Amino acid sequence: MPRKELNTKIFIDGGDPDETRAIIKSLGFLDGQTTNPSFVSKNPRAQEKMDRGETFTEPELLEFYKGIVQEISSLIPDGSVSIEVYADENTTAEEMLEQGRTMNSWIPNAHIKLPSSKEGIRAAEQAVKEGMRVNMTLCFSLKQAAAVYSATRGAKRGQVFISPFVGRLDDRGEDGMSFIANLLKLYKKGDGHVMVLTASVRHDAHLMEALHLGSDIITAKLETLDEWAKKGSPLPGEAYAYDPHGLKPLPYEDLDLEADWTSFDLSHPLTTQGMEKFTKDWNKLLGK
Repeated sequence: MPRKELNTKIFIDGGDPDETRAIIKSLGFLDGQTTNPSFVSKNPRAQEKMDRGETFTEPELLEFYKGIVQEISSLIPDGSVSIEVYADENTTAEEMLEQGRTMNSWIPNAHIKLPSSKEGIRAAEQAVKEGMRVNMTLCFSLKQAAAVYSATRGAKRGQVFISPFVGRLDDRGEDGMSFIANLLKLYKKGDGHVMVLTASVRHDAHLMEALHLGSDIITAKLETLDEWAKKGSPLPGEAYAYDPHGLKPLPYEDLDLEADWTSFDLSHPLTTQGMEKFTKDWNKLLGK
C-alpha cells in the first residue's frame, strides 16, 4: 500500500533490527519503532549470551541497548525510535531524566519512554522543556492521559506520544479499543500536541479498529504487521465493524485538559505491574 494513502503512522514493536528490516521489506515502509527492556531481553544476541550462562554489567547492557537503537535508527532515519528508561516504583523523576538525557544523545530521532506515573509525568514535564521528545508509556486511564497533556503543554506536535496498552486492558476483561476511542475524544478538545500511539496491539482486529478510530500511530509486533501486509494492508471500509467479543466498554470521562496535572489520580494497577515486568526483564540480563 502506498504510504500516502495512510494517515496513521505504523511502528513496529520490538528490539531486533532484523525484524525492522523484515517489516520494511514486507510493508514497503515503516514510520518508527518502539523498544523496551523486555524486547531488549529477547534480542537474539542477548538470548545467546544468557544461554551461555553469562550476564551483562550495567555499562555493557546500556552499550548493548545503544547499539540496538543505533542500528534501528540507521534503518529508519526519518522515523522515530522509542528508548525506555529503567523505572521501578522507587525511581525518581530526576533519575529518569538523567537516563533520558543520556539515551537521547544516542540517536537524533529518539523518543524517550517514560511511565505514565507521577514521577514519570514529572520527568516528562521537564524533558519537553529541555527539547526532548517523549513517549509516555503504560497509560491505562483518561486521568493519566489528561495529566500527560497538561504537563506537556507548550510542546510541539510530534514531541509527545502517549501509549495506551490495549492488550493488557483486554486481558482483564475491559475493551482496550474503547479506551482508544475515549482518549481520542478527550484529546479532540485540545491543541493536538500529544499524539495517541495505540500499543500492546495483539492481533489484526486491534490494528484495524485503531485505523478505523483514527489513532495517530499504531505499534505492533512483526507477526501482526506481517499478517496485515500479506493481506495487502487493507483499510477498514464502510461495512467495517469491530467485535469486542464481550469485553466491557470503558466509560468516558470529560476531564479538564487545562487543570494542573498533579490534581489527577494517576494510580493504576496495570501501570505498576508493567513497570515491574520491564524492570524484572532488565534485571534478569544483569543477573539480579
